[in-house]
Amino acid sequence: MSLLKRIERGQVSGAGQESSGGAASQPGRPPVPGGAAAPRPAGEGLAQLRQRREPVHGIAVGGVDIKERVQRRLLEDLGPGEAIDISKSDELRQRIDELFNTILTEENIVVARNERKRLYEQIVAELLGYGPLEPLLDDPTITEIMTVGHEKVYIERKGIIEQVPVHFESEEHLRRIIDRIVAPLGRRIDESSPTVDARLPDGSRVNAVIPPIAIDGPALTIRKFSKVPLTVQNLIDYGTATVEVMEFLRACVIAGFNIIISGGTGSGKTTLLNILSGFIPSDERIVTIENAAELQLRQDHVVRLESRPPNIEGRGEVTIRDLVINSLRMRPDRIVVGEVRGGEALDLIQAMNTGHDGSMGTAHSNSPRDTLSRLETMCLMAGMELPVRAIREQIASAIHLIVHQDRLRDGSRKITKISEIQGMEGDVITMADLFEFEQTGLEGSRIIGRIKPTGLRPKNIHKIHDAGIQLPPQIFGIGRR
Repeated sequence: MSLLKRIERGQVSGAGQESSGGAASQPGRPPVPGGAAAPRPAGEGLAQLRQRREPVHGIAVGGVDIKERVQRRLLEDLGPGEAIDISKSDELRQRIDELFNTILTEENIVVARNERKRLYEQIVAELLGYGPLEPLLDDPTITEIMTVGHEKVYIERKGIIEQVPVHFESEEHLRRIIDRIVAPLGRRIDESSPTVDARLPDGSRVNAVIPPIAIDGPALTIRKFSKVPLTVQNLIDYGTATVEVMEFLRACVIAGFNIIISGGTGSGKTTLLNILSGFIPSDERIVTIENAAELQLRQDHVVRLESRPPNIEGRGEVTIRDLVINSLRMRPDRIVVGEVRGGEALDLIQAMNTGHDGSMGTAHSNSPRDTLSRLETMCLMAGMELPVRAIREQIASAIHLIVHQDRLRDGSRKITKISEIQGMEGDVITMADLFEFEQTGLEGSRIIGRIKPTGLRPKNIHKIHDAGIQLPPQIFGIGRR
């Protein structure tokens, strides 16, 4: 039986289907369970927008801006924009349709059927959806949407950033869309709190910054989730990993290795964390802790926790560290932290050292060695007066594996190094590279290479054997010519 078949079999028997949260060189990101709302009206693809070379808004037929007229009439009937109950979307769509037909009749305007449908969907998107962002959100090849003020919109596709012919009508228009995103989550954005993290109903990550912090107007950044969850096979097809690497990582997760996934922004850390979390056996209790819920675990016994910012009075804040501490009282078998970025690092390491084997998290860093330095710094941020050696000893005993992922120059995301923590020598944490990415050439701007074993067998291989898993030595490059 092939290694890939064994991986897939392991997933079916151990943890069900796997999913993803970050981006590899693949399009989009998966949705977050339980957060999916009714699908948005089918928007128009970016390719069609380019072919017509028309803006999404400000459409006039016969000299009449129908969208603006319908919106104004609807607001007159329903009251201020804040009074519109978006949850009653079916009723509002029916009312929009009535007003649309009424205005066409009153103005004696004849519109072709396909043009009428296009105008209607754009009006619905403006009043009930996300306006000019709708076609971009509906395009599965786009992984990130970024605005600079209301006139410039950029996207990321296959790791490459480009500007698109889409814009908002005004700064106020963009602010309305931002408010529409954050309001259902109970979060706010205003001059006293000019930044916010949020998510769309499908789990896509949202960050917004407004003046006076953002000098050139509101800046909205959306990291999309794909509608179809990514699989192990996807990562292999995209060149992010190999069959051997995924077989090894599956064995490590089942055996209860404590794993930190490191890398830069947009390198695919959350994607990999999601897929590795899918290998956790379904009979274990899992607690996930995130700043904005992104992980999508398919197991049944999962408790999902999300941090909360302070309210307008500066009260009620719940930090990641608060959640990590609280999770220890929830009888978790595994703790999965979406991103370790502060003092919670110390509490997570303590949890890993006190019976919660198999816990995982992500951290921003440039290399596995840099990951250790960052963890030290974050532990010191907890405010505990601990000597550095004591912190290093805790890290060395808690973490078994660091999986480092990079976004390369061509925009592709690849696992570039898998390092095992082996202990302490003096005041230095010792580690050994088990797998390392080797670049073999270039095809135009595309980087050619493959992650390969270094020939070293893991020091903790006995944990894998104790879990009843036998890995062939060829996975580690042993016995190969």
